[in-house]
Amino acid sequence: MQHKTYKAAIFDMDGTVLNTLEDLTSALNHVLAETRHDHAYGIAQVRQFFGSGVQVAITRALAIEKGIASYEQLEYVGQDGDTITPRVDAQEVRRIQDIFRPYYAAHCAIQTGEYAGISPLLRQLRAAGIQTAVVSNKPDPAVQKLTADYFQGLFDLALGEQPQIRRKPAPDMVLKALKDLGLTPEQAVYIGDSEIDIQTAENAGLDCLSVTWGFRSKTFLQNHGARFLVDTPEEIAAFF
Repeated sequence: MQHKTYKAAIFDMDGTVLNTLEDLTSALNHVLAETRHDHAYGIAQVRQFFGSGVQVAITRALAIEKGIASYEQLEYVGQDGDTITPRVDAQEVRRIQDIFRPYYAAHCAIQTGEYAGISPLLRQLRAAGIQTAVVSNKPDPAVQKLTADYFQGLFDLALGEQPQIRRKPAPDMVLKALKDLGLTPEQAVYIGDSEIDIQTAENAGLDCLSVTWGFRSKTFLQNHGARFLVDTPEEIAAFF
């Protein structure tokens, strides 16, 4: 891994800079109840649903409801060779998704909070001349709202899921952010909490830091190819 040469830090949002689990859980259960589906999922379960965007999260919830997949199999939803998604009603996933997006956008900052040490880290990086960005599979309206609510003036760029850009782990979103920042992949590091983030960084040609305080465990991350693990935001600063 390069050291002391990065010009930008690009962060995932959920599980990396913000603990969004309680609001995601509340919103998902609310919308599933409204659409007459199982709606008693706990935080530990919803933690496994999210990471690859709303569509995959809802697909995972319906796969559990229908007994199509076990929790151990959920990580394969949305990945190459996915045999679970074709067995879930795609039209129903779209229907739930269309209700979830506006509801969550309006209820995404109720119980959400930043992880301790993130704002000081961002200020430290910016003071050192490092550009900062968020690139997330969370819907873009929620990304913009949460960035403004919790990190006003601390990110140069915030980019959420949009219809015209392939979501992570495709490299498109990260490459767009780099283009907007005027940088090459070698000049930035991607920081996230999931296997999707590891794949995204690899696909975009970036080094990756995997944080251990998010939605995936340290063991899970190690088993999915994490090479550089950090336990606190303060440890991230040492890479710049």
